[in-house]
Amino acid sequence: MIVRARVVVTMDGAPINNGAVAVSGDRIDGSPPGSSPSRAARPCRLAPAGSVVDVGKFPEVSAQYSGQRIIDLGEQALLPGLINAHCHLDYTCLRGKIPRQKSFTDWIRAINTEKSKLSPEDYIVSINEGFAEAKRFGTTTIANLTAFPELIRRFPGPPIRTWWFAELIDVRGPYRTNELVDSAIESLKFAQNYGLAPHALFTASKNLYQRCEEAGKNVLLTTHLAESREEMEMFRDGSGPLYEFMENIGRDMSDCGHETALELFVGASGGHTRPKRWIVAHLNELTESDFELLEKMRTKFHVAHSPRSHDYFGHSPFQSERLRRLGFNICLGTDSLASNESLSLFAEMRALQRSEPESSPEKIFEMVTVNPASALRQQNTLGRIRPGFRADLIAIPCREGRDLFGEIVAFDGEVDWIMANGRTQNIQSPAADSV
Repeated sequence: MIVRARVVVTMDGAPINNGAVAVSGDRIDGSPPGSSPSRAARPCRLAPAGSVVDVGKFPEVSAQYSGQRIIDLGEQALLPGLINAHCHLDYTCLRGKIPRQKSFTDWIRAINTEKSKLSPEDYIVSINEGFAEAKRFGTTTIANLTAFPELIRRFPGPPIRTWWFAELIDVRGPYRTNELVDSAIESLKFAQNYGLAPHALFTASKNLYQRCEEAGKNVLLTTHLAESREEMEMFRDGSGPLYEFMENIGRDMSDCGHETALELFVGASGGHTRPKRWIVAHLNELTESDFELLEKMRTKFHVAHSPRSHDYFGHSPFQSERLRRLGFNICLGTDSLASNESLSLFAEMRALQRSEPESSPEKIFEMVTVNPASALRQQNTLGRIRPGFRADLIAIPCREGRDLFGEIVAFDGEVDWIMANGRTQNIQSPAADSV
């Protein structure tokens, strides 16, 4: 199959005008029957079905793969599928249910109230609706945190590429930590891609973080960290609404009043290192001493920023450029619809551009393509349009403008066309295809 578009944005140098991508179908080498691939194509002969085997100018690609089916997208920009680095599809059904609260702690109370009304079937419907919505906005890969890993078996073939992270909390039962982790790992066996997510330092014990790190070097990890001012007050000052709330539910508060949340997180690893498999969500509230600590860290974790959820809570300005200069890989995610309006990564890019007008559109687009691919350890398979990479592709309308990436970031709508794992997708139906 050959996909042609007015411009192909490979994320490997300049976009290709009148470009085309050759995609393998049910053939291992992806080359036309009876053809002999050129020398340039030979490295891709073992590319699996559902991957890109060639990319370039349309006349050259179509000549090389003559006889193949051609999908002509016309005046569209062909892009790598978007990657959502941080999302909670459990709570798609809570869109608009929680108005802005006076404090982060009040929001926790509000979401707990809403969650108490939901059944397992409600969560299944919510997750399916989330998949469908994310796909309509061009997301082909998602890092989804679920508080109910036992439900993963109900989604044997999600419609987009999914990393399931089992979100774990042991604040009410730290004596059950080992059982909690073991049960989550058992549930994750039903997922093709997975990880563990101790929720946050104020809800997950030090032992839970350590058990998750011991689960295996290939298990990805994510957590919420330094999200709110109240979290800073709790850990650094030993006071504030979150401190009082957690104390009232019986949390051991002996780790409060000494260090910032970041200092606690780094210290739990026994030094200034953290494995690259950590994706840290938020990192909104940092002190100067925190930045000094981040500068000293030899191993940098990945950071998932959610601009619209950040605005909803009114957090301090996110320091993306400062973190980037220190070597941290910044990605974008939508967070949950309990604090957001949609699962559109285009809307996240627009929100980031508004808050950081000095950031280049190309750098912002990297935050939903190549950067999260690296965070998921898929830098050699996702986030670019390159021979050997998975054929996760989307198309949006494109004008004859000079600022292509500016146009991409400014796009406001649903995508016109999507391909996941080499298969064109029915955007309207969550069960049309699976990857």
